[in-house]
Amino acid sequence: MAAFSYNTAAELFPAAIRKKKRAGFAYRRFGTAAEAVRFAIEELPADSLNGAYLQVDEARFDQSGIRTLYESQDFPLERRPRAPEPVPAGNDANADAA
Repeated sequence: MAAFSYNTAAELFPAAIRKKKRAGFAYRRFGTAAEAVRFAIEELPADSLNGAYLQVDEARFDQSGIRTLYESQDFPLERRPRAPEPVPAGNDANADAA
């Protein structure tokens, strides 16, 4: 991969909205590409990351490109475990026990 600066400002754009009930996330601007990459991988729900893209200067990165940046040995931030996906309402096995 060509040299990439994780210190450059970056913009994260959402995927096109497929479900009206779930808007996903809105456009966000980050002070550094490293922060944007970490947010995309660690905090976005998987369905929001699919189709989203990161723009750094004139370069665009899709889901695969964002993951490659995150997994790079050059990634400067500490990696955290991915946030768990929320459990949809109505999937509680004890809900019918009452």
